Amino acid sequence: MNTKELTIGFVGNPNCGKTTLFNAYTGANLKVANWPGVTVEKKEGAMRFHDESYRLVDLPGTYSLTSYTMEETVTRQYILSEDVDVIVDVADASALERNLYLTLQLMELGKPVVLALNMMDIVQERGMEIDLHRLPEMLGIPCVPVSARRRTGLEILIHTVAHHQDKSQGEKIIHHHDLETSRHKDVEEHHKHYAMVYTDEIEDKIDEIEERLKKAEPSLSNLRWHAIKILENDQELKKRFSIDFSDILDQDYEKEIINQKFEFIEEVIAECVANRAKKTESTDRTDRILTHPVWGLPIFLLIMAGVFFLTFTVGDWLKGYFEVALEALTGMVVEALSALGTGELLVSLIADGIIAGVGGILTFLPNIFILFLALAFLEDSGYMARVAYVMDGVMGKIGLSGRAFLPMLLGFGCTVPAVMASRVLENRRDRLKTILITPFMSCSARLPIYVMFSGLFFGDRAMIAAFSMYVLGLAVAILAAFVMKFAEREKDGNMLLIELPEYKTPNAHTIYVYVSEKVKDYLSKAGTTIFLASIVMWLVMNVGPHGFTADMDQSFGAVVGKVLVPIFAPIGLGYWQIVLALISGVAAKEVVVSSCSVLFGIGNVTTEAGMGHLSALLAGMGFGPLNAYALMVFCLLYVPCMAAVATIKRETGSWKWTCAMAAFQLATAWVMAFLVYRVGTLFLV
Repeated sequence: MNTKELTIGFVGNPNCGKTTLFNAYTGANLKVANWPGVTVEKKEGAMRFHDESYRLVDLPGTYSLTSYTMEETVTRQYILSEDVDVIVDVADASALERNLYLTLQLMELGKPVVLALNMMDIVQERGMEIDLHRLPEMLGIPCVPVSARRRTGLEILIHTVAHHQDKSQGEKIIHHHDLETSRHKDVEEHHKHYAMVYTDEIEDKIDEIEERLKKAEPSLSNLRWHAIKILENDQELKKRFSIDFSDILDQDYEKEIINQKFEFIEEVIAECVANRAKKTESTDRTDRILTHPVWGLPIFLLIMAGVFFLTFTVGDWLKGYFEVALEALTGMVVEALSALGTGELLVSLIADGIIAGVGGILTFLPNIFILFLALAFLEDSGYMARVAYVMDGVMGKIGLSGRAFLPMLLGFGCTVPAVMASRVLENRRDRLKTILITPFMSCSARLPIYVMFSGLFFGDRAMIAAFSMYVLGLAVAILAAFVMKFAEREKDGNMLLIELPEYKTPNAHTIYVYVSEKVKDYLSKAGTTIFLASIVMWLVMNVGPHGFTADMDQSFGAVVGKVLVPIFAPIGLGYWQIVLALISGVAAKEVVVSSCSVLFGIGNVTTEAGMGHLSALLAGMGFGPLNAYALMVFCLLYVPCMAAVATIKRETGSWKWTCAMAAFQLATAWVMAFLVYRVGTLFLV
């Protein structure tokens, strides 16, 4: 029995179902979406099979072993290390032709490789057939059909991996090449051991490079792969080896090597895949509408408008029940504490601070749930990749490719993973620009602010007011990138290369994992950040220079807020309570709502009675619909939460750049709120 824990690396093109397969084995609650760029760091899990332990590693999706993006670099570095014992190459069997290029590169590493033919259910639905006897003959590695979504073939795959761990080559390679036409001295030997054999000229050069590498680096493994990459002019390897290859590299052979690989792939597909012509046309017909150069963007906005219609109508209906429960809970807690003879200050802290703050946020859970459920359906159906394609033209005009829109789309959910997803971009300049504008996308944490203030001041038009925040955030992000484009010295264009996946019925398990993860994040934030912020806000509002005070005007919070009022007055937010709520929102945007509950002394601010009380208080202060809209705009655009700021610092590696980014966003928020308030004042006077 093998006592060593086997490490299996899951590698594959973006959107091949690799993470879904990984989850099926490990049960890990990782994010799975039907568009590229989700997995930007390697994830690890564990499983047991026949009393053996296996360590599974889910690597970022990559199209090749040439490092262009950060995710490709992570994958390449890991599979070149000694950590991985067996490579499971997960391929979309319904699009085998474009997946086999990575397969050929992995096979050249000389490590054990097993090809997992995923999405076989789609292959069958299309009426296609794959010759599972001929394919391993031509590739020389085991080829196992699986369906990660339906969880079929999983045991056979892991069984194959277990028995293939000590074999760099699995099956006997059987080609039908005419070897007599070749003049290469080792051509017959090459065809016995390598599935991918190049022309005589290239094979000669590979042999020469291998000989020099072997002399200079006797312990170097994967000689053939290193030789091929050097022949492809791989800059990373050329820097690593101080060997002169100038007499061999008389030209750039990368294009020729790629072409020969695809010629072999065409040969494999012709022999092993039948009935490709039966591929369904439904995706193409749908794409003619959804990716239309004129109507594609309006359709996207209409779809998002539909999402927010559901978020408000269904979400608000469910929210009403949460509000009733919160009001009842508050009443019971106050009665219980009073019966126990609890001091007035402690009762106030628990009822007006903790329950009002945390409970007020929890009442928005139905709205958050509906939003994430809708986004999960759009992602898993395959639509989100189309949005990046549709936006490519717009993004090109601001100096970015449509690929940069992928992190921005993630920003509708949460800024933290959105910033991390900027790693899909190929150069640092594009990553920094994308990180700078991504926080302008309206994350789910801002939704409670929109729901409360639009509900207070815009009545039947509340949904329109809230939806306008998402459109405005997108517009400001594009405008900011457009302005930055003219400040750049480099004017090179960016080309979008993205795989548009097959439309499919969203998978229930995938939807469950996505939504439950987001709900857990929301609840954990309510139990930690918002809980602590509510206590701090209560203390700030009940303690002043002379100790505890029942008059909030004499508190430390009032002192700080009043000092800053002159800065916020020009944008219609010159009220110390509002200023203090905005400051608290730096911890987490939801805290703005819970802070309003504490600041205005309203126990259940989200209930109908609480909303009416708050509306009356604000109206008495002269705070009307225009002020509310300016507040929503400011909350949309100002500094992201502390978790997002920390992530930006980690991704950029610079506190100076991070602080400059925060200052830029704060200035943008002030200017936009100023324009909204001042222009609105002209029309309303």
